[in-house]
Amino acid sequence: MKAMILAAGRGERMGELTRDIPKPLISARGKPLIEWHLEKLSTAGFKDIVINICYLPEIIKDFVGDGSKWNLSVTYSEENPILDTAGGIKNALSLLGKEPFAVINADIFSNFDYAKLQLIELNDSSDCYLVLVKNPEHNQAGDFGLLDNDYLVVNSDILYTFSGIAIYHPRFFNELELGTKMQLLPLLINSISNSLIKGELFEGVWSDIGTPKRLNIINKIK
Repeated sequence: MKAMILAAGRGERMGELTRDIPKPLISARGKPLIEWHLEKLSTAGFKDIVINICYLPEIIKDFVGDGSKWNLSVTYSEENPILDTAGGIKNALSLLGKEPFAVINADIFSNFDYAKLQLIELNDSSDCYLVLVKNPEHNQAGDFGLLDNDYLVVNSDILYTFSGIAIYHPRFFNELELGTKMQLLPLLINSISNSLIKGELFEGVWSDIGTPKRLNIINKIK
């Protein structure tokens, strides 16, 4: 299975922290965020990694290189202008191939075991598999519900937050035109409404490093 790391964003809410470096290179607990993902993907048995880049792309390329430092083979999907999440993944499909692939947001920190992603199979009745987490302070309303049969729903008494860790089948992006700037949410809602997405609830350490405050909290966890 190939994996994609979403690393194109500007990270404007990080303020001065991302003025001179891209958000994926912000240090969390002693090393850049993107390095945590590369290490974990390598340990989990992944080999081929695609990274999409847009803001200060050369700095990311200089740090990651060809991925050999982590026993990985890294290729880059460059965007200019930025295409947002769904558009960015669509733009990288030629590098990701025709089989299901993992996608991970570069700006999250977690102890989720990426080896579990290698075990997930998408059959004809599922386009994606999302890892959900309990709602953090900044997203108390949640995103999606999770049924006992592992299918996701849009409306439920209990909603969870999408973690930014997922498996996608390339067909999920069939209706999106190449080069279109588009968020992921409309595609997810459409597929969930048609009972095409499964998932799980992860209850370990997880944070979306979206602000300096959240970065400080992660750095204080022992």
